[in-house]
Amino acid sequence: MSSGWVRHAERVTADAQVHGTGASIQETYYPTLTCFGCGHANERGLRLQSYEVDGVVRAAFMPWPEHDSGGGFLNGGIISTLLDCHGAAAVLLEAHRRGWEPAPGALLPFVTAGLDVRFLRPSPLREPVELTAELLSVSEPEITVLSHLWWEDKQRATGTAVWKRWRPR
Repeated sequence: MSSGWVRHAERVTADAQVHGTGASIQETYYPTLTCFGCGHANERGLRLQSYEVDGVVRAAFMPWPEHDSGGGFLNGGIISTLLDCHGAAAVLLEAHRRGWEPAPGALLPFVTAGLDVRFLRPSPLREPVELTAELLSVSEPEITVLSHLWWEDKQRATGTAVWKRWRPR
C-alpha cells in the first residue's frame, strides 16, 4: 500500500490485496447496515472491511485527510469508531456461527453496550493501520471483545467492548 492519501475505492482495493478478494464479514452478514463505521450501505461512511484470517478477525484501514486530529495524527473519535466496528465484525461472526439471529424487528442480534478505549501511542494519518479483534467471553446475553489498532508492529490503541443481545421493545 502507498503512504499517500487514498480515496475510498482505492482503499477498498488495498484492503482486498491485504486480506483476500472475498466478501468481508460486514458485506456477508449485514450488507444493508448504514452504520458510519462498518455499514456498506452508507456511501459516506468508513465502510470497514474485516476478514477472518487464520482464526483472527483482521482489517486494514487507510485514514482520510478529514480524519486529522488537528495535530497530524488519526483522530481519537475515528479510532474509537474503528475499534467498535471492527469488534462488531468478530461479535456478529460468532453470533452467526452459533445461530443467534436478530430478534424480530431488529437489524442486528447484538449492539454495543459499552466501549472502553485506551490510546497508547499516536496513530498515523497518512499510513494504513491494521486492526485485530479477539473474543474474551461469549454467551447469548452478552459478548465481550478486545480490539487492537496497530501500526509498525506496535499497538496504538485498544478497545474493550461489551455487546448485549438486542431485543427491541
